[in-house]
Amino acid sequence: MKHTISVLVEDKPGVLARISSLLARRGFNIHSLTVGPSHELGLSRMTIVVEADELEQVKKQLHKLINVVKISEMDDRQALERELMLVRVNAQPARRAELLALAEVFDAVAVDVGPASIAFQIVGKPVKVNDFLDLVRPYGVIDLVKSGWVALARETKSRGGASLRAVK
Repeated sequence: MKHTISVLVEDKPGVLARISSLLARRGFNIHSLTVGPSHELGLSRMTIVVEADELEQVKKQLHKLINVVKISEMDDRQALERELMLVRVNAQPARRAELLALAEVFDAVAVDVGPASIAFQIVGKPVKVNDFLDLVRPYGVIDLVKSGWVALARETKSRGGASLRAVK
């Protein structure tokens, strides 16, 4: 089962290597791992999507590392999860209109057009990104790159007892 965890770590050399090697040594399959600056100076946020039956063991192993400040499990109903993908697809002139229409349905943007291909950028929930990829595969994927998942805990705001959420 895939689990998403957010790990706040000290922004120091070698932290990423220590965390990824610890997970690999313990036999956990890392599906996605992204890291970048956090809201606090000197700290980075890692979003790790790991394949594990028991997430508690993953968290216990991570807590042993000295550079780990905080670990949060991200429930997919209570987290904002996004991924970025750039994908270059075969696009002969006769099929470009249908490709562009498909991209519009998914809010994908054509970021480069060549004589025989179009490169698209799509940002969204990982399932949306994967659905778009599945639909453009028959055209012929020439190249692709994904950012990996990033996640942030969702804040529930209420007004008069009703929960307000903007979801895209």
